[in-house]
Amino acid sequence: MTITLFETTLQLGGLIIGAAAFLSIAFGRYATIKAEYHFSKKFWVVFLIFGVAMLAVALFIDRFMVSAILAILGFTFLWGIGEIIEQEERVRKGWFPKNPRKKKGDSNNL
Repeated sequence: MTITLFETTLQLGGLIIGAAAFLSIAFGRYATIKAEYHFSKKFWVVFLIFGVAMLAVALFIDRFMVSAILAILGFTFLWGIGEIIEQEERVRKGWFPKNPRKKKGDSNNL
């Protein structure tokens, strides 16, 4: 995407991809916290499925910007696998609230 401003052509593609990466990271952080709180660290499987699916779709999209944003989201979900597992330790240390309805070893949360 380009814009001409005062006879200068501005390339906005990099800014759009950067903003998508920023928002993706923020969303991924929020998603890992909420997923561990409501479902447990076993939810990492869902992150794996979404991550691989988004990367696969990104391979077949012709539009560069859409493909790049899907790839960023896919890798964010894959990175979130480690984060959701570590989130359980953060909760144990008291850095994040523990779900009072979730019992230790409860496998029905997934």
